[in-house]
Amino acid sequence: MRLLVMMLFALWTVSVIVMPVACRKGKAYWIPPDTADIPATAAGELILYGRELIVHTAVYLGPSGKVANISNGMNCQNCHLEAGTKFMGNNYAAAAANFPRFRERSGTIESLEKKVNDCLVRSLNGSPLDSSSREMSAMIAYIKWLGKDVAKGYRPPGSGIKELPYLERAADTLKGRIVFERECVQCHARDGNGKYDSSGINYLYPPLWGPHSYNSGAGIFRLTKLAGYVKANMPFGNAYLSEEEAWDVAAFVNSQSRPVKVFEGDWPLLSTKPVDVATGPFPDTFSVLQHKYGPFGPIVQSRKKK
Repeated sequence: MRLLVMMLFALWTVSVIVMPVACRKGKAYWIPPDTADIPATAAGELILYGRELIVHTAVYLGPSGKVANISNGMNCQNCHLEAGTKFMGNNYAAAAANFPRFRERSGTIESLEKKVNDCLVRSLNGSPLDSSSREMSAMIAYIKWLGKDVAKGYRPPGSGIKELPYLERAADTLKGRIVFERECVQCHARDGNGKYDSSGINYLYPPLWGPHSYNSGAGIFRLTKLAGYVKANMPFGNAYLSEEEAWDVAAFVNSQSRPVKVFEGDWPLLSTKPVDVATGPFPDTFSVLQHKYGPFGPIVQSRKKK
């Protein structure tokens, strides 16, 4: 009898620990669904194709893509780690649950299709997909399948990009170069051009600057975004950089040359423009350099006073 009670107690303890991980109907944590559970149906095939497009975007939509030539050769997975499933890896956990929604960058209510195309145009420095194409439908199906157990409007912990406290100084590109040469060249190469996998088509480690990298309109070109992403995920598989190192190496990376695209419709309401968007006009009198590298605290305080 005593053994039975102990066994029941152990099972209850495990359930208390494990159940919050499901993120179903607002529970705390998110675990992506198992791809083995994708049904062997036409809908399931579309989900699997969507995952394949996320992982091997270059094969289908890259410079020599099977379907189209509309992107720079990077894969969606290069920024949305592990096919958009990694905790703090810019995953898709909250995507389906939070779109459509109003976005201040465009000043409009955006669909999930618009969000995907923004990534293609900005992060992959390419052209948008037809919203009615099979490829768009597949990526949307996969993203919705990943978030099928996330309650509408909920953002599970670990989704999005980590927010770091602002530095009290400007991020230092010289210090960042030292961090890059010590920690990053093994994967991204000294020239920042990344490394291909054995196929010679897919980037195993993406280019951080140069003609095949993200352009100046990408979200990751904002210093707060790149620094938070670096802190949570880099070096890949063993993130241990300090917050200051993350800020500095992000500043170094974003100081390098890359494709420039101007999106004149961004931030139509200037007062909502983030402090680290370094293209004018600005709703304040701070310099372009301070908007790019900080310190951001004085900009925030100045805007609060207004």
